[in-house]
Amino acid sequence: MNDWYEAEQRIERAQQLSESQRWAEALGEIDAALAINPNNASWHAQRGCLLEELERIEEAVDAYVTSLDLEPGDRDISMALGVAFARLERFTKALEVFEGVARSNADFEPAYCHRIAVYAELGLHDQAEQMFYLAQELNDACPHCFFHIGGSLAARGDVDRAIFCWRRVLELDPGYIGVNRQIAQAFRAKGALEEARAYFLSEVRNDPGNTDLLYELAELTLEAGQVATAAAKFSHILELDPEHAEARFALGRIWLRRGQPDRAMECFEAVRGQGEDGADLPGFDLKVGEALFRMGRFAEASEPLERAAEHEPANVVVQMLLGNCLLAAKRLKAAVNCFRRVLAIDGNNAYAYHNLGVCLLQLGRHDAGLEHCLKAILAKPDYGMAMYNAVIAYLHLARWREAKAMLRRAIRNDPANEALRRLARRFWRHRLRHYIRKVGESLRRAAGRSVA
Repeated sequence: MNDWYEAEQRIERAQQLSESQRWAEALGEIDAALAINPNNASWHAQRGCLLEELERIEEAVDAYVTSLDLEPGDRDISMALGVAFARLERFTKALEVFEGVARSNADFEPAYCHRIAVYAELGLHDQAEQMFYLAQELNDACPHCFFHIGGSLAARGDVDRAIFCWRRVLELDPGYIGVNRQIAQAFRAKGALEEARAYFLSEVRNDPGNTDLLYELAELTLEAGQVATAAAKFSHILELDPEHAEARFALGRIWLRRGQPDRAMECFEAVRGQGEDGADLPGFDLKVGEALFRMGRFAEASEPLERAAEHEPANVVVQMLLGNCLLAAKRLKAAVNCFRRVLAIDGNNAYAYHNLGVCLLQLGRHDAGLEHCLKAILAKPDYGMAMYNAVIAYLHLARWREAKAMLRRAIRNDPANEALRRLARRFWRHRLRHYIRKVGESLRRAAGRSVA
């Protein structure tokens, strides 16, 4: 008799601990009670709820199954089991449970409501919509139904109808957690950044400690061009959660954008120091490579850029930066391959034509180098550097008239460019050196014939 009393006391204690959100301690009390009386179905169900709070969903499923074995057909516990299956993305099992509840309880609206979400997750949007209308016949003011069908509509690209449904959620339940965020994301996808910002702020007021939500708001702020404000928001996130890798990476991107690659690298190294290799952060290798490139650390920069190029072989930005890095490191043949890959994707890329031309000039292939510099000018008629290097190519090829014409064009395009003016002042020297070299070669050939 004393044992049974102790078990009841422990269950009462577990409920008190649950009210204080001390989930682990509450679970310990229920486990102790079940050790005394393992055949109480409701205690197993309570145990499942606590395990869900602790994100131990697989164990929660087992607890609900045990509860239903002891008390088959309990509608509420069955619904809890179906939701747990859905959280584990075991959607077929979740549907089986919800359908079983609906067969026994045809007028129980939640059995239809939850199936909207499951069908949407499975991409079965026609069934989701059908289930929505069946649920509406039983309860046309269920905010969960409108929330779930909004997700289905958004997944189909019907953003305006999704926003309508989510706004209906707010009419029915102004404090509904997560719906303002969904509306904000939908407006952001439409490019309506101010509307998105307003809904993000509403969601933050409902859930102020959610750093992932704050991160989305900071990203939106950056997207709107408010760089300083965004940086402050990312810094605030790191004050709340110093291990927030995405926020630290974003702050590094901002330093890079501000022309401070050394500070950017401090952020990127901190992300790595947290045990993150950047694999889960889109663009991490690219930004690390860009920072190292801007710091003049070309050999180090090539490694992350090569990884980025391997993952995104059709990314023009990655291939261009890798090519520039290899060019700066004098790995000319590898750089040529990068610029050729860019041109295979974008056949009118003036910068790729020019940089390929520079590589070929440095490899001594002046005809080919000139050809690509001219293609760069054709694609971008005011491209000063391409004009400069075309002049250099013409000089190497002793095509003086064309060199002079291109130089005049370049100076007209950029009259303040000192490099061009310096080249103009030394133009005669190039001709003289070529003449001396040509005379020297003639004399050597003559000397060779006389000896013979």
